[in-house]
Amino acid sequence: MRILIDDSLPPSLAAELSEWSISIAREEGWGGMREGEILRTAAGAGFDIILTADRTIAYRENLRQIGIAVLVLRPFRNRIEELRLLVPQVLSILPLLRPGDVYEIAPLKGDAICDRPAASRRI
Repeated sequence: MRILIDDSLPPSLAAELSEWSISIAREEGWGGMREGEILRTAAGAGFDIILTADRTIAYRENLRQIGIAVLVLRPFRNRIEELRLLVPQVLSILPLLRPGDVYEIAPLKGDAICDRPAASRRI
């Protein structure tokens, strides 16, 4: 399974998912591509899943027709420290995703991110 991390997530996330074949959009030369363009380019290059923080990307395109799945990560802040807390969920869902699927992962009740006092959360 080939997975692409788009520009909306930090490239350092790739190191957290080292058991998979991970590429970064910017390193592929696809940095700054528009939503539909990056989905089609990635699918055409043999990627199965795109990881993104963009919640709208999956709803503007026909993913089944394009032939790629989208996994949306929604930490409170888009920092690697918070994204690491989502990695167990990511690892559990990756093998289940099929072309056309869209799945969103956010902190679960009880996660360290959720348990912080509201004043320390910067959205």
